[in-house]
Amino acid sequence: MAPLPSPQHHVIGEQWSRRTWAALFLLCGVLFLDGLDISMVGVALPSIRQDLDLNTAQLQWIVSGYVLGYGGLLLLGGRTADLLGRRKVLIVGLSVFTVASLLGGFVSDPNLLIATRFLKGASAAFTAPAGLSYITTTFAEGPARNRALSTYSAFGASGFSSGLILGGLLTEAGWRYTFLLPVPFALLILALAPRLLAKDAPSERARGAFDLPGAVTITAGMLLFVRTIVRAPDVGWASATTIVSFLVALGLLAAFVAIEQRSKQPLVRLGILSSGHIRRANMGAAAIAGAYFGFQFIATLYLQSALGWSALETALAFLPAGLLVAFGSTRVGPLVNRFGTTPLLIGAFLSFAVGYALFLRADVDPNYLTVIFPTMLLLGLGFALGFPSVNMQGTMGVADHEQGVASGLINTSFQVGGATSLAIVSAVIGDGSASGSDIQSFLHNSHTAVGVVTGIAALGLVSALSGLTLRRRAALAAETLGA
Repeated sequence: MAPLPSPQHHVIGEQWSRRTWAALFLLCGVLFLDGLDISMVGVALPSIRQDLDLNTAQLQWIVSGYVLGYGGLLLLGGRTADLLGRRKVLIVGLSVFTVASLLGGFVSDPNLLIATRFLKGASAAFTAPAGLSYITTTFAEGPARNRALSTYSAFGASGFSSGLILGGLLTEAGWRYTFLLPVPFALLILALAPRLLAKDAPSERARGAFDLPGAVTITAGMLLFVRTIVRAPDVGWASATTIVSFLVALGLLAAFVAIEQRSKQPLVRLGILSSGHIRRANMGAAAIAGAYFGFQFIATLYLQSALGWSALETALAFLPAGLLVAFGSTRVGPLVNRFGTTPLLIGAFLSFAVGYALFLRADVDPNYLTVIFPTMLLLGLGFALGFPSVNMQGTMGVADHEQGVASGLINTSFQVGGATSLAIVSAVIGDGSASGSDIQSFLHNSHTAVGVVTGIAALGLVSALSGLTLRRRAALAAETLGA
């Protein structure tokens, strides 16, 4: 099958060729793989904890190691995709992901396991913006792109849903299988990518000297910032180590801004953030991931450690949310065409906030249908509406040569939001055993942590509502000028 035409030639119409669909499905497969990996490891966390004798802070690093590599390198990954070509970056990044997955399935030392998770996160920092920007530069902005991104979101949710079930089944046999399963999927994508994806040359405006000072300062600043967040529960939020690390990270980020303002070929054109809808999209992404990363960590420990559920039972408890996203995301494109992204994001955050708040009713003997199931349905609805909407909103009005950067910004917001929430939630829960005489203390701390993620969802709602207010003001101003 011939490869998809170069992304410089936009797909516009509603009728797509077989090769267009095949290439889109391959790009969606990369996101499917990310969702599969994240959800499988999430379900396996209690088993990893027991087998390797980890405390809560160490267990957090199985997730945070991935987030550190992902969030720390995303802006560099996005710009690299713009400069070197999206197909090339996608293939190299996925190759590293495959090797890291294989190593993670065999190591026994916790530090080495965390190192493989960092490598997988780092590789995803290059594959995620490369894949997303390949889509946004291939499909013209409007109905065609909305349709493609809706399909893209559905694949991510399907990967997450599949990972829940497969993670539950595989963890029963041994948690290491959850690290090894992505390998054959990744090898299949690597074999098909050169055939289905055409080589894409950087745009004329992207060619030129690479902004090395900008790359060094933003990468070092983001790595240190995310690392400080995830280490804060261990060393203390008010400790000298945390405060100094934050100051150094902020200093590096300030240096990056100064460099970009003077650079002829900036790594990130700062003017891209002058657009209100892009800023709100990134705040929305941070809120979505921040609330959910924290909630999944809480709920997994609650169901398996406090209630004694198996990994498979935990996976089935989460499954309704994933299924709703998988089947609902493909229908978001027409809704965006009709109503725009802002109303959908308002609906998404309302669903999130109510869903998390309902989970505060969880106790030592919950009824699944009345306590847990409603939360999962509302979270599924929130993701179905919110995930594709922030991706669409965050790439609207961005030129092709900056789509990698815009995609990197969105993914960075997801990861930094997730890392921050996860660190706070881990600190709130503490290191109780979640069993025996500690169960009441664990439940109390868990309810406090769920209150935190509910507050994060509420902040996302406020951000989305501000976009609606600004849109109404603009409409009124236009009517006044017309009169």
